[in-house]
Amino acid sequence: MDPALAVILRGSLALLFVVAATHKLRDVAAFRATLEAYGLLPAALLAAAARVLPALELATAVILATPRAPALGGLLAAGLLALYGVAMAVNLVRGRRDLDCGCMGPGAGRRIGGVLIARNAALIAAALACLLPVRPRSLVWVDACTVPLAIAAVAALYAAIERLLANAPAVAALRAEVRS
Repeated sequence: MDPALAVILRGSLALLFVVAATHKLRDVAAFRATLEAYGLLPAALLAAAARVLPALELATAVILATPRAPALGGLLAAGLLALYGVAMAVNLVRGRRDLDCGCMGPGAGRRIGGVLIARNAALIAAALACLLPVRPRSLVWVDACTVPLAIAAVAALYAAIERLLANAPAVAALRAEVRS
């Protein structure tokens, strides 16, 4: 993989984890309630998990942002994303589709569903791509320009897709209302 692409990938994932952790840390009590609603942890562990998970997300972001341990950052990112995906899948199997995903913090309005699990699978694949060998090449001045812009573009695209997916139920309801 080209080193500029590797930096874009790791930077984009790091940004995702910083944003996710920040949203969760803004209201730890609400995030704890989100974790409780999933029904996967004993009550005694909920408060600790509400603090540890965002801290792990921040640690993952820091590791991804540093070039010294890209494989570790990719593995941590993939592990967290898989953990969240499994938690959603377990609750979907239980028939609990009304849960807030908690992805970007509590109260974000996203309900769990197959689309979020597929999104996490795609993000896991991106995280595991951090394990690919990076072709030796020095980063040059043009990389210093394109890498931050590419990360910003990836972030904007991700946010747009997330917003479209979040609005899909409301759009479907409006279409049904117009048809009737």
